Amino acid sequence: MRAANINPRTGLATDYLNHFNEAIMLLEMIPDMPECAEDFLTWSPLSYCEHFMASNFRARDLAIEAYDTADATIRAEFDNITSTMTSILTAVGSAMREVHQDKTRATLAQQATGWVKPLVALAGGIINGGSEADVETIMAGNQV
Repeated sequence: MRAANINPRTGLATDYLNHFNEAIMLLEMIPDMPECAEDFLTWSPLSYCEHFMASNFRARDLAIEAYDTADATIRAEFDNITSTMTSILTAVGSAMREVHQDKTRATLAQQATGWVKPLVALAGGIINGGSEADVETIMAGNQV
């Protein structure tokens, strides 16, 4: 599993975080290149299994199997964080579709990046066997 970047202790693969890092990268570009908002708006949420099914990840079947058999507590904590990230990114996408001023979109992008980046780090910690994360504390510390 290690050769496939799947943590054998947690059964989770860091490759899934690329899905969120892609959205963050696009959001970070919006303040300097407002046209990137359109690229961000094409991002769509994918569950862990959907991500691997749609990817060219060489060990995708192993990643899905390891996820399915991962410790329920670890998986629930991980799923909670990734669901929070998905909710934030989906809400920001909806808000961006409603506004058309570059400055407003840039503000939304900066806020979302500030919220999602720490959650990606938490999710990475869980994948790598870190301790429990407190999403509410992280989010409270990133209020704008």
